[in-house]
Amino acid sequence: MSKPIPSDRAESAAPAPISAVTAEPALTSAVTAEPALTSAGPVRPIAAPEEPEESEGPAAEPVLTSAGPVRPLEPLPEAASDLPFGRPGRSMRNNPFVFGFTAALGVLTAWWLVQAVVSASSVLILIVVSLFLAIGLNPAVEKLQKLGLARLVAITVVFLGVIAVFVAFGLAVVPPLTTQSTDFVTKLPQYVQELQNNPMIRDLDQRFQILDKLQQYVTSGDFGSQMFGGVLGFGQVLIGAVFNALTVLVLTLYFLGSLNSLKKMAYRLVPRSRRTRASLLGDQIIDSIGGYVAGNLIISLIAGVTTFFFLMLMKVPYALALALIVALTDLIPMVGAFIGAGVASLVGFFVSPTVGIVCVVFFTVYQQIENYWIAPSVMRSSVDVPPLATIVGALLGGALLGVVGALLGIPLVAAILLIVREVVMPRQEKA
Repeated sequence: MSKPIPSDRAESAAPAPISAVTAEPALTSAVTAEPALTSAGPVRPIAAPEEPEESEGPAAEPVLTSAGPVRPLEPLPEAASDLPFGRPGRSMRNNPFVFGFTAALGVLTAWWLVQAVVSASSVLILIVVSLFLAIGLNPAVEKLQKLGLARLVAITVVFLGVIAVFVAFGLAVVPPLTTQSTDFVTKLPQYVQELQNNPMIRDLDQRFQILDKLQQYVTSGDFGSQMFGGVLGFGQVLIGAVFNALTVLVLTLYFLGSLNSLKKMAYRLVPRSRRTRASLLGDQIIDSIGGYVAGNLIISLIAGVTTFFFLMLMKVPYALALALIVALTDLIPMVGAFIGAGVASLVGFFVSPTVGIVCVVFFTVYQQIENYWIAPSVMRSSVDVPPLATIVGALLGGALLGVVGALLGIPLVAAILLIVREVVMPRQEKA
């Protein structure tokens, strides 16, 4: 019969629960660890984690941080097929030599572009003038389209009208110039004889031998070479003017035919979210330029017709040619009207001093009427430009590009004012 076990021994002999150590599945290995005998009974020890296999390359050093040592991630091996010529080296983007070479190359490229624009400035001016004329003639084409004509037929009618104006100007101006030149050559000996009979000229000739020096200069070879060079220079200028006129006419015809497609292509360069507003502003600018050209043509036509009837009334010769000159020069802002009036008044003085004075008075009065009544009435419905902006645009355009700049200055000022009024000012109000 067994003896009863005391309570304290029973408590010590009972297996104690494992609370400090959490039982986790041990990592298995090839050899199973032997269980350890303790007072609480046999307990299997926790197996240590297996060491990772050593990599072929050197191990990366751990990085010391506040949370302890951290080993960086090893880079992934790259396939040999991806780098057939080896691993690329460090980038040279921050190299000062590369930066200096790139900057110098950019400066040289910008200088080359400036020189190219300067060299092609004459051709660019012809292109700009042709585009300007095409935009100016486009309203006439659109009006003919509204009447039922096809665009090709409308362009042909407008273009034939422009050619007819040039032909009429040539027929009116060239014959008088030819006749006057022939008369001058025929009457040249008579003019020389009149100079010799003039007492003042005779006195000057006796003092300074003017006629003898003039005769020696004419008979020498210098006069012939300079005269021949002057004729060649005039011929080159004339041929260049004819070539430029034909170039402008051809380019204007092409621009008229493809104006709608050019506008669509230009609007597609604008982001889609702003394309509608940009197209509306662009159409308004084109309409302003067309209205300016049409209004200027109407003003010049009124000036030419008025001048023709006045010169016919005063019996001034070559009235049609002088009227065309006045009409064409009136297209030039600010100074064109004075040039045409000066030419017509000079011819009037050849008729008689009284006729010349009357011509001066007539053109002075007409310019006041045109500046303060005709031009504002015509331009009010086409181009809304303040007078100060008109003067500034014409002066700046004339200083930059001469006559062409003076012609383009006013519609460009109108376009800039439209952009400022519709784009810049609303943004300033929102800010």
